[in-house]
Amino acid sequence: MRYVIIGAGAVGGVIGGRLAGAGHEVVLVARGAHFEALRDHGLRLRVPEGELTHRLPVADGPAALGELRPDDVLVLAVKTQDSAAALQTWGPAAVTGGGTAAERLPLICAQNGVESPRLALRVFRRVYGVCVWLPSTYVEPGVVSAPGSPLTGILHLGRHPHGADETARLIAADLEKAHFEAPVVADVARWQYAKLLSNLGNALEAVTGPADSEEAAALLRRVRAEGAAVLDVAGIPYTSAEEQQAARGDKVTLVPLDGAPRGGGSSWQSLARGTGTIEADYLNGEIALLGRLHGVPTPLNDFLQRLANTFARERRAAGSMPVGELVRLADEAAVQVPGEDEAELFG
Repeated sequence: MRYVIIGAGAVGGVIGGRLAGAGHEVVLVARGAHFEALRDHGLRLRVPEGELTHRLPVADGPAALGELRPDDVLVLAVKTQDSAAALQTWGPAAVTGGGTAAERLPLICAQNGVESPRLALRVFRRVYGVCVWLPSTYVEPGVVSAPGSPLTGILHLGRHPHGADETARLIAADLEKAHFEAPVVADVARWQYAKLLSNLGNALEAVTGPADSEEAAALLRRVRAEGAAVLDVAGIPYTSAEEQQAARGDKVTLVPLDGAPRGGGSSWQSLARGTGTIEADYLNGEIALLGRLHGVPTPLNDFLQRLANTFARERRAAGSMPVGELVRLADEAAVQVPGEDEAELFG
């Protein structure tokens, strides 16, 4: 199989680089300065064993590849806010022998949150979800890093909305030859919803930095407890912390990398790069949506969703809000009357 990595940034670039390093055929899809750097200098992958350079085919869209191949696997690794556009671009792409990518090819959603597989299933017939446990960073155009050791990451994989098949097992086998563990599970959504709960802190980290103070950690526990309460009322199952720890253990330990500071997670990286968008609508916003559907108040997740979007839209610096101010505003939001003017909170 050939892997076409749609969005070869932090997650996509690491998956693509590791697959290429294991001898698999890989095409990287990127835009702008990242595309140019990949095309001109190759993918520079910084990992515990050193910096690896992979000179791989690079495309900025399906037209650059001509017809897709029947053995292609499309790996969607863009941020969720960019999924709809990517799906509309790649779904109609022609496949050699007839038909389109949407009709014939498997699409793997290697992303945070739970929305992209649902969006993909509107377009693609064969959609697979991945619970992405992969610490990685987009360092600069053409350079990504992954400090995990001995494994680079753990990628639970299964059909969406449920089930497992031979394609999933073949993909998992390739990933497991490429420094990943890739359990094939029939209930991948249960793992994705658990990861969603852990990702509810992404917005907090993005605006104020790592939650390494008790004040920030306490707020993070409240945010996640609010999310868990919503999933429970909605009847949505998710793996427990104990089950996750049993599956992950110490298989992915972070190792300091020269020239590749860890920085923060995916949302922090969006602010640090000044992209103008952030994935909060599909993390904290997923909890807000479920809360409205099931009549459960979610004031803390509502607040973090709006605040993160404000930071992204106004291109405020990552980590620039003091923890004390964030906690004060969150406490005010938690008791605020619905519909009350929020101008003071969001400037």
